[in-house]
Amino acid sequence: MHSFPVRIYYEDTDFSGNVYHAAYLKFFERGRTEFLRDMGIHHFELIEEGIAFAVRKMEIDFLAPAKIDDLLVVETRVVEMTPVRLVLDQTILREGTVLTKAQVLVVAIKTSGGPVRLPPGLRTRLQGES
Repeated sequence: MHSFPVRIYYEDTDFSGNVYHAAYLKFFERGRTEFLRDMGIHHFELIEEGIAFAVRKMEIDFLAPAKIDDLLVVETRVVEMTPVRLVLDQTILREGTVLTKAQVLVVAIKTSGGPVRLPPGLRTRLQGES
């Protein structure tokens, strides 16, 4: 499982002082990006190979609000993988308490459009994270 810290700033909140629901999408995206980066997988290198990741489906369960100045942790783990897609579980926690959970279906696509198989080396690295 991969962990990534996120601090809540004023720009992340709504009029009530709680984190605006759409901000969680950014936090989950940052968590996925850093999860890949820590494995040595960089988006710019994938793009050079004509490959990109796209979110195909995302289910989010908002359990409790985050507030300004909170320090959160985004956890990411692979729960399923095929040659062209990943299913990831992501959780956002504050001091060990789960605030938000998501299951994300990510697919590999050609930058020119259409599905593509993940390169074998990339699949091997991701399998180590399952």
